[in-house]
Amino acid sequence: MRQSVKQFTRFAAVGTSTFLVDYVLLMVLSQLLGMDPVLAGAISFTVSLVLNYLLSMKFVFTRRQDISRRRQFGLFVVLSLVALVLNEIIIWIGMLRIPNTPINLSIVKLIATMMVTLWNFFSRRRWLDAEGRQQMKGQAATLRKAMRVRWLKWKKRRRR
Repeated sequence: MRQSVKQFTRFAAVGTSTFLVDYVLLMVLSQLLGMDPVLAGAISFTVSLVLNYLLSMKFVFTRRQDISRRRQFGLFVVLSLVALVLNEIIIWIGMLRIPNTPINLSIVKLIATMMVTLWNFFSRRRWLDAEGRQQMKGQAATLRKAMRVRWLKWKKRRRR
């Protein structure tokens, strides 16, 4: 548990720095240059994503030895595409009913960032991190065993 908290803290530090890049670029593109917020969000998200990959694999996650770096990057891209779609949907829904102002866009972007952060941490930990993958496998096995015990107890009670 303590290891997970340390890992999430490092993940949050990397995420905060890449969020700042994402946010500043979003505001420059949409508010200063007049670009559509959804397109600006895609561009800023992609730039911050590349930076996030580089920093995350250096400071947060342990490289899995059972897959190549190419496959690891491919997995990262797939997980990130899901995050990008989630990010864009949240911005789009958020901006449907409210005016496109810096404060409104900031609020919507903050909500999108919180949701995408949770997706990113748990999906990357599950599929990219060697230590997290082992830990999660152990937790899943423990959960399956506990559920099986409960299922057998329930079946036994039903027979009576």
